[in-house]
Amino acid sequence: MFLWPFRLIFKIVGAVLAVCLVYVCVTLVQVWLTSRQDDPHTANAILVFGTAANYTTPGVDLQQRLARSLSLFDAHLAPIIAVTGGKKPGDLYTEAQISAIWLEAQGVPKHAIILGSGADTWNNVASVAPALRRDGVVTVLDVTDPFHEDRAMAITSAFGFSPSPTPSLRSPIGGFSLVLYFVKEAVEVSAGRIVGYKTLSGIPHFGLP
Repeated sequence: MFLWPFRLIFKIVGAVLAVCLVYVCVTLVQVWLTSRQDDPHTANAILVFGTAANYTTPGVDLQQRLARSLSLFDAHLAPIIAVTGGKKPGDLYTEAQISAIWLEAQGVPKHAIILGSGADTWNNVASVAPALRRDGVVTVLDVTDPFHEDRAMAITSAFGFSPSPTPSLRSPIGGFSLVLYFVKEAVEVSAGRIVGYKTLSGIPHFGLP
């Protein structure tokens, strides 16, 4: 008799945790399904999300994203490439600057590149949104790793743009690391839908984008 309130509390907590788990699992499936989409078509701009660089050159992951953006640009699908990403203490250039240098070396005109910044996905988009709007951009091809596309497009949409998934085609992330990234994305998308992605961007990401 004395324990029934505690049993009720445990049942309520258990039910809430079960609902949360189901919600995250459903989101994980949605994130995975989005990761399998690739929809290159004519758009107003290409948006490249930043990721780790090697001091003055793109890291393997970033180079794959840049290679995809270059192929879309060379196919005349968009006249503008917006590059994003900040830098860590001690770095010489930002990820965005390194991306711009790489693209210019591949023949992309400097005037076709919008230089952004940002330490996470929300701030990546925030850093280039004003310039994109000034250029009348509405439709955007989001270039990032496949597992990141769902959140990247949700945040791009939050800034008023209409995004389409055009992920890097040869992401170097695989194996168990890929599973962890999918789980991370499922948790962040689940939380972002509830509290808002801007609020989520203020929470420490422990070095993850």
